[in-house]
Amino acid sequence: SQVTSSRYLSRASLPCLTLPQPPTITQQSPKNYIVDPRENIVIRCEAKGKPQPRFSWTRNGTHFDVEKDPKVTMRPGSGTLLIDISGEKAEAYEGVYQCMATNEHGTALSNNMVIRQSRSPLWSKERNEPVLVQEGAPLVLQCRPPAGLPPPVIFWMDNNFQRLRQDERVSQALNGDLYFSNLKVQDTRSDYICYARFPHTQTIQQKQPITVKVLSNSPVGERRPSFVVPTGASSSKMVLRGDVLEMECIAEGLPTPSITWRKEGGDLDSSRTSFKNFHKTLRIVSVTEADAGVYRCTASNHLGSVHHVITVTVRAAPYWVKAPKNLVLSPKETGVITCQATGDPKPDITWLINGILIANAPEDPSRKVEGDSLTFTDVQTGSSAVYQCNASNEYGYLLANSFINVLAEPPRILTAPDKVYQVITNTAAFLDCASFGSPVPKITWFKDGQNSALAGDRYEMHENGTLEIRAVLKLNSGRYTCMAMNALGNRENHVYLEVKEPTRILMQPEYKVVQRNRDVVFECKAKHDPTLVTVMTWLKDNEELPEDERLMVGADSLTINDVTEGDEGTYTCIVNTTLDQDSASARLTVVGTDTGLSDAEQPDPPKDLELTDQRERSVQLTWIPGDDHNSPIRKFIIQYEDALHHPGIWKNLTEVPGTKTTAYLKLSPYVSYTFRVLAVNEVGFSKPSTPSRQYITKPAAPDENPSEVQGAGNEHNNLIISWKPLTGFQSNGPGLQYNVSWRQKDVEKDWTSVTVANVSKFVVSGTPTFVPYELMVRALNDFGSAPEPRVVIGYSGEDLPTAAPDGVQVLVQSSTLAEVRWEPIPLRTVRGRLNGYNVYYWKERSLHGHHTKHHKEQRVLTFSGNRTHGKLPGLEPFSRYALNVRVVNGKGEGPASSRQQFETPEGVPGLPVFLEVIKPTLDSLTLEWGPPSERNGILTGYTLKYQTLNGTELGQLKEISLDSNQTTVTLLNLKYSTRYRFSLSANTAKGEGPAATREAVTIVDEGVNRPLACSWTHRTLSMTLSSLFFSRPFLPAFGNVSSSVREDGAVVSWEYWGPDKNLYVEYIVENSKEDWKKELVNGSQSYLIKGLKAGMSYRVRVVAKDQSDVTVHSTEELLVTLPAMASRQVDIATQGWFIGLMCAIALLILVLLIVCFIRRNKGGKYPVKEKEDAHADPEIQPMKDDDGTFGEYSDTEDHKPLKGSRTPSNGTVKKDDSDDSLVDYGEGGDVQFNEDGSFIGQYSGRKERDTAEGNESSEAPSPVNAMNSFV
Repeated sequence: SQVTSSRYLSRASLPCLTLPQPPTITQQSPKNYIVDPRENIVIRCEAKGKPQPRFSWTRNGTHFDVEKDPKVTMRPGSGTLLIDISGEKAEAYEGVYQCMATNEHGTALSNNMVIRQSRSPLWSKERNEPVLVQEGAPLVLQCRPPAGLPPPVIFWMDNNFQRLRQDERVSQALNGDLYFSNLKVQDTRSDYICYARFPHTQTIQQKQPITVKVLSNSPVGERRPSFVVPTGASSSKMVLRGDVLEMECIAEGLPTPSITWRKEGGDLDSSRTSFKNFHKTLRIVSVTEADAGVYRCTASNHLGSVHHVITVTVRAAPYWVKAPKNLVLSPKETGVITCQATGDPKPDITWLINGILIANAPEDPSRKVEGDSLTFTDVQTGSSAVYQCNASNEYGYLLANSFINVLAEPPRILTAPDKVYQVITNTAAFLDCASFGSPVPKITWFKDGQNSALAGDRYEMHENGTLEIRAVLKLNSGRYTCMAMNALGNRENHVYLEVKEPTRILMQPEYKVVQRNRDVVFECKAKHDPTLVTVMTWLKDNEELPEDERLMVGADSLTINDVTEGDEGTYTCIVNTTLDQDSASARLTVVGTDTGLSDAEQPDPPKDLELTDQRERSVQLTWIPGDDHNSPIRKFIIQYEDALHHPGIWKNLTEVPGTKTTAYLKLSPYVSYTFRVLAVNEVGFSKPSTPSRQYITKPAAPDENPSEVQGAGNEHNNLIISWKPLTGFQSNGPGLQYNVSWRQKDVEKDWTSVTVANVSKFVVSGTPTFVPYELMVRALNDFGSAPEPRVVIGYSGEDLPTAAPDGVQVLVQSSTLAEVRWEPIPLRTVRGRLNGYNVYYWKERSLHGHHTKHHKEQRVLTFSGNRTHGKLPGLEPFSRYALNVRVVNGKGEGPASSRQQFETPEGVPGLPVFLEVIKPTLDSLTLEWGPPSERNGILTGYTLKYQTLNGTELGQLKEISLDSNQTTVTLLNLKYSTRYRFSLSANTAKGEGPAATREAVTIVDEGVNRPLACSWTHRTLSMTLSSLFFSRPFLPAFGNVSSSVREDGAVVSWEYWGPDKNLYVEYIVENSKEDWKKELVNGSQSYLIKGLKAGMSYRVRVVAKDQSDVTVHSTEELLVTLPAMASRQVDIATQGWFIGLMCAIALLILVLLIVCFIRRNKGGKYPVKEKEDAHADPEIQPMKDDDGTFGEYSDTEDHKPLKGSRTPSNGTVKKDDSDDSLVDYGEGGDVQFNEDGSFIGQYSGRKERDTAEGNESSEAPSPVNAMNSFV
């Protein structure tokens, strides 16, 4: 009622009055208050009351004497504490604080404020050993930050303070650890650094860098996903209502798995749900009880998928359903303070009075505690007090202060006197009359000094004293008086209402088609109340007009001079007053030349609208047509405005042919009609006519009942009856209500009925579970009821089924398919609408005799309707399964049936884990393989098939049967230098499984290659390296891929047998992150890559792409290294003239030696220099010593080398500098090759070779000799 609800005052109700008032807490610090240890502590507590409250504090449950601690002060006139921590540790003041504000009328309590200082502890020192891990394997880099208060924010960066790039493969978990689903070589780095930022102290600490080295000598292959976070097949999570729920699923696998989420039996609320961390984290904000349930995350790649189920439970700290309010009573009155809180678990309610447990306070016969309510009866002056309601459970508490103030006060009017209200005709007016008094005053309104109070459909009294006048007219203007009365007196106040005419645009801007460089004028003339000031604004395309001197705004027009194409658009005229506005728009089209438009234009609006033959449900409307402007009027459209229910909105009512000027209109009761007419011709619509005068129809009983009546329960013992309410237009009168009737079908004869307000549903409690009800909803208002409604069948709420299916049988149909059958359960045990049956099945173990290593995921299939059988596809052969069956209704699942076990028969085995070719020789190859991971039965052996492969020609196919325990075989008597194709498949009793294939080449016979040792050809390199090259399994499109290096680039050769002819050579600098460069090479089997840089290494591959530019075949990558550029020289050692000259010099030296020997034996000297001068030859000048002479030989210099000789002491001959062999390039002495035959080093740079190295030539080795020595 009005009196009861008005007794509960907001906290702002009394401060403006000089009245006694108990204390009220107005400001306080948070319940959990973390302070910065570097700053002084401020604990807030503010309160108000009359008289001004005084403050005291408790700390850790005991009185805290502020005056005894020189470091603590309290602000004057406030309870706020200031704690100076200079020279002290902030932790000395940690604890639980509570503030009390007291005056003579009671004591108010603050919340318990837990004060703790923020902490940012240092990272414990540790030494991180380098992490060595194979390519493709998963990895977790742990952060383990120090526990701070509040917890730190974690992020990963490098030495340059750049955040590490994260994606679906690499991401950070909620706990700060960095997860790699699979590793790549580029993940190798030495600066993986975890940083922790502590928000309160704004400090950042870093962990010691972690070094990760990714090895590629034994990469981990592709594999199905598996979860690393969380572990196992299922987990659970508890979250509090209103908090943020974050669930994460991080999986490893190769290729990188993708993560998807779904909620079992429901949809995710998109307004509160988001996905973070590349879909690995599901985040739900503002959690409600509806978010509880089962969530399933799925990780998948092309090899399979894995699921994890997270069961979410939502609990709730206490929260208000109805918070207690302050209560003002007069002596001997009765009142109630209600404290309704809920939570999960349900909170305990404790009452206190002035901070003391009510059980320990003196008894008061006028006060009675009834659970969550305090009832006061026959209160007396002096009973004022502050009551505290404490609602608590294990997750938190609520504390609310509400006072009871016993006052005896005559009425006071709080609204300013002589206030003037201005409103527009046909809108609602609200006249305020705020008051206070005890007892609560009764408000009555009068107009212009009349003695009778205002009443009727047009007036509505609100509980706060406000008077609402619907659809005001000019006659409603005047002086209004509100009177507030109670037992102690009365008070009145006068306000004034002025009703203004609405603002209407009479001449609207018209659609214009204007040639470029012409002028155009838009007119906009409005009518408004003469006492109001108008402001006209023009917009272009709903934005302000551009600043352009060509646009000129007049008092009632807009002129655009020298129109351009940029002026084209929609122009809107808006006329504003302080109370309302009106607007109209028109389109401007700019053309370059004369458009050739006809003389036809839009018609003028109709005029002189008149209403005749006025009846309760009908009226006749007549009008005079306007000028049709050379285009006959096709029709008239009649629109209406309902000023009572939808003011300002025009709706189409009917249409009449253009030959008529009268319309007979059917009307609805309780509508304030205004009509207008539009004319339509071939060009378009006219402007609306001037509106007709207002015509108000009388109220009547509703003509129709609400639609979409439904009945369904959301609990097992209730029934929710819902419907689509009538609109205000359909209500036909004031006081719209609904009469809701129900009875249990075929059980009850009498209807149970209740009348409710204008709502859309009603809940019937205490119903049996899922039984049919007959339902009716009838509309009624103050003038009667609608016709008899039709009966609708609805059902009360469902409950979980109570029975499990019996007679469950399993019929195994194949190694991967089984059929399950069951008997239907009795319908009475379904206790709801039968939705179907869920069959849960899982693999227990393989029949090979060992249990599965990992828990197999439980799968479920749903069979809708009243089915009694279903098929289970996708089973694994040679395995034992178990299953159970449960019935499902709208509420959920029933109990499970008894567990049934069944076994699947053998199937064909899967692919061998690997197939490799090892130990190639001239006439033999050894094959090694791994048994299939999916044996699907007992292996009976292997079948090996092989044949020669020469280009696209295949040789005779040979087949060998091998034992089941055999994993290697050596094939003898093969042809040397021949490519073979092998296929190996495993067998069970069921048959032969898929085959793994591999190609390999026997070693080239060195004796065959030796005649080619003198020529460096691409074919020789390809054949020599073929013993090291094995094609990729399952990609037979490419073969014989090789590379060689030339001065002008690198040559890549290949053979291709695939169907796609778009071939490209792609190359990239080794260890570069740039995109691959590609060149089209269709129709060829070799290609010269030009423009490569000397001394650089490149990764090269040949790819085949389809029409969509998608790569379908690719060769292995080749590593091609170009030698460093040397100066171009001529190898004169191979020139004939040089050989002849050397022979002549050698012969001359021999002669000279003989002569010198003879002369020495004779004891004399031989003038060699003279002989040299006599036979000077410029070609042999390089052979001379620095002084240009050989010197002279004496017979006394026995056993000494010739002076100036170029022969070393070790007897070797140093080669001349003009020798241009390949050993002059590079620095190392060894020649190395990749597996694919590309160079990874450079030729030797040594210029001396020992003659003791056998009979080989002292010249630099040719590439062919180097290759043969390598093989």
